[in-house]
Amino acid sequence: MIDLTGRVAVVTGASRGIGRAIATRLAAQGATVVAAARGDNAAGTAGEITAAGGKAEAAAVDVSDTATIEALVSGTLARHGRIDILVNNAGITKDQLMLRMKRDDWDAVIATNLTGTFALTQAVLKPMIRQKGGRIICISSVVGQSGNAGQANYAASKAGIIGFAKAVAQEVASRNITVNVVAPGMVDTDMTRAITETTRDEWASRIPLKRLGTPDDIAAAVCFLASDEAAYITGQVLAVNGGMYM
Repeated sequence: MIDLTGRVAVVTGASRGIGRAIATRLAAQGATVVAAARGDNAAGTAGEITAAGGKAEAAAVDVSDTATIEALVSGTLARHGRIDILVNNAGITKDQLMLRMKRDDWDAVIATNLTGTFALTQAVLKPMIRQKGGRIICISSVVGQSGNAGQANYAASKAGIIGFAKAVAQEVASRNITVNVVAPGMVDTDMTRAITETTRDEWASRIPLKRLGTPDDIAAAVCFLASDEAAYITGQVLAVNGGMYM
């Protein structure tokens, strides 16, 4: 059984869906979780964890705002003295066909999904180096591997995360810091529930396992990569997609 007792984990985008599942799973394995999201949106996640007997707190962060990232990292270090696990999960979509896509929609997605991952990763590296170890897990997407019509901005951000993680993994491996990526496929979240049932069924029919993933499917993969069992894994992309992209 995975044991994360004594570890401190920061999870962004932790207010719902995949991020919430990751935060609760890490806490269930013994980690103290800082559930981060915009405003007070992560309060519900932290409350759920503490009600179940786990250790958690909510933190306000906008990953496109450097000042809030610095406050998140410095505040976590002040309260807990260390950061052992970072999960870069925060992300947004602003879908549109390329010919109609506005520059502002491109910039917003890149700023949150890719630049936010860069800024938060950079902010935790110094404390991880000082404590001689850490785990960084970045959440990409199957569309970062395959592309998807109408999502040029999102696909570019998620593909960029893969290249980013592989580069950083090479830089910090000698410091006992691993950097890996989890690339979900179609997952049953608020985002995918917004599409029609017909479209969801069409997507499910293309998946070899014949179902959408669940947030817990993704959380299990993240928890593994955050654990001692994954100590010799770095710079890798773990595709959790039911066989959707082989």
